[in-house]
Amino acid sequence: ALLQNYPNPFNPSTVIRFDVPSSGLVSLNVYNVLGQLVKTLVNKVEQPGGYEVRFDGSGLASGVYFYRLATPGVNIVKKMLLVK
Repeated sequence: ALLQNYPNPFNPSTVIRFDVPSSGLVSLNVYNVLGQLVKTLVNKVEQPGGYEVRFDGSGLASGVYFYRLATPGVNIVKKMLLVK
């Protein structure tokens, strides 16, 4: 499961929460509207459970960004808004 970031819209940071159902490689990446990778927040093997990661958008322009959670068998994308 991938939850909506909070707060949203955010400035300059937000928290992203996600749940991992089984152990395996987990990646959580942030992309701009052009699909370019902006930041890798997680890229490691995680055990089952709930996690939260803080994303700091201080060096980024205002706008829409997407975050993508990838685990074995699951790909979820959500949208967030950075307003400065």
